[in-house]
Amino acid sequence: MAIKKEKKKEIFEKAEGILKDSNSVVFVNFHGLGVSDTTQLRNNLRNEGSSYTVIKKTIVKKALENTSIEGEMPELEGELALAYSEDLIAPARGVYEFQKKHKEKMAILGGIFEGVFMNKEKMLSIAQIPAPQVLRGQFVNLINSPIQSFVTALSKIAEKKEA
Repeated sequence: MAIKKEKKKEIFEKAEGILKDSNSVVFVNFHGLGVSDTTQLRNNLRNEGSSYTVIKKTIVKKALENTSIEGEMPELEGELALAYSEDLIAPARGVYEFQKKHKEKMAILGGIFEGVFMNKEKMLSIAQIPAPQVLRGQFVNLINSPIQSFVTALSKIAEKKEA
């Protein structure tokens, strides 16, 4: 079904707003993803403070022409959706986690990160950055490890002196 001109203009303005206001945008190919899976993905992203919307490639490409994004735009193949947020990592991580369960039905094509186009590989590496809580836990463990080793060594020395 063809989209009327007024509706296209409305969608174009929405796409421009997304590209202008979001710190991070992930281009997603969702070919074969069912409605229930798409709804689940939207809910998962919403819980992380991200959004997900389907927009025609031609409209996205026209909206990208009006931006000052640096780098080379990744190739947008298949059906296109945008996952976006003011958080830099949340949309990529959310799509990546969902993609693990639906490998055949969706894929990250690339994205925009801090005003620069990123290819598929760079967006996947960004998506694999752990959540802030996990990073804090890893940092505390890193700080605790030498202290724990030192205490263990002291206890072994104390055991030898007692024996």
